Amino acid sequence: MTITPAAQDAVYKKIAWRLIPVLFSAYTFAYLDRVNIGFAKLGMKEELWFNDEVFAMASGIFFIGYFFFEIPGNILMHKIGARIWITRIMLSWGIISGLCAIVGSAKMFYWIRFLLGVAEAGFFPAIILYLTYWFPKKRRAAMFAMFILAVNFAGILGSPISGWIMESTNETGYFKPWQWLFLIEAIPSILLGLFIPFLLTNRPSQAKWLTDEEKAIVKKDMEDDEEYEREHAIGKGGFLDVFKSGKLWLFAFAYFCIVIGIYGISFWLPQIIENTMTKDKLEIGLLAAIPWSLSAIAMVIFGRKADQSGKYKQYFIAACFFSMIGFLGSGLHNTNAVFVLAMISIAAIGVMSAVSVFWSMPTMFLSGTAAATGIAFINSIGGLGGFISPEMFLWFKMNFDLGVGLMAAGVIIGIAALILMLMGRK
Repeated sequence: MTITPAAQDAVYKKIAWRLIPVLFSAYTFAYLDRVNIGFAKLGMKEELWFNDEVFAMASGIFFIGYFFFEIPGNILMHKIGARIWITRIMLSWGIISGLCAIVGSAKMFYWIRFLLGVAEAGFFPAIILYLTYWFPKKRRAAMFAMFILAVNFAGILGSPISGWIMESTNETGYFKPWQWLFLIEAIPSILLGLFIPFLLTNRPSQAKWLTDEEKAIVKKDMEDDEEYEREHAIGKGGFLDVFKSGKLWLFAFAYFCIVIGIYGISFWLPQIIENTMTKDKLEIGLLAAIPWSLSAIAMVIFGRKADQSGKYKQYFIAACFFSMIGFLGSGLHNTNAVFVLAMISIAAIGVMSAVSVFWSMPTMFLSGTAAATGIAFINSIGGLGGFISPEMFLWFKMNFDLGVGLMAAGVIIGIAALILMLMGRK
């Protein structure tokens, strides 16, 4: 059978339209449930048991649960399939996220946030692994970008909605605005989780919505990738061999650095806007959507350009340095609020563009169980960056100011670029 480029484009476009909207929606809800604590903080600070230290610990402790259960979770997904595993994750995290509405002490808040991390552990690396079953290496950056775009969408749509919930429920009885926020934003995760078994297919060979010719195209492309993997793959010898690769550890540390930047923006952007621009919750939400909107456009373009050139490392390094400039600029003293928001937008554009091409690199050298283990390991180390980030920003806020924390994040993003430079020319 002769396979033309037009036929290849058609089949992968068909797969993308079938899978990406579902995965995109799931990650949007997941990320919103993970970071809506940033908006809840604006109301929770009135509680006697809540302060900046509690906020930082509750934000970060999520990633401790995430860290310990990430690798076994991804191996289970590889064994039992995405339909069952993603359903389990979405239902459990939706329920636990809603329970944040009933917390009445710092200790209770810590436990629920920790359990939320346990519930969600394995989701992101599971989807990265799942996409490698459907798309060959040369098409993955664009697909990863479309999936990770959910982070931006959670900011674009979630920020105004979160602000509106906080503002419109101010006079509502029974619950306080921050409690309504946790309750309302947990519902979409639970509802979508109930439909996941009917919306996802585990493997291309099982897809009834693909013709035999379309399955053959995917199979041929995957076989071509396997030839490359046999020569270049890491972790060929077994489960533990994947950890012997210095390349894997460098990828993990680079991802750790960029995650610190992502969650620096996600957790602290509402507070920065409240401190510098407005106290109105809805206006905060609308302004917070600006950096996420701009970075959404940039990361899709970036992912496609990287796929076309194949120069993923160079694109990653350029995005990191661009983000570093934004973080450093946003932390400058004696600057006006509009300038700070513009610089944070540049930081967001750079760091999200870096993520859009990042996962195309380690997935070139990982396959099978090694892929499940390696992807989860990189993401779990990155998750520790999510734990460090709120604590780091709090420390700078208490000892210097929040601007110095933003500048520190810029330096750390620059380190991510330097790490990739150390990996050699290939």
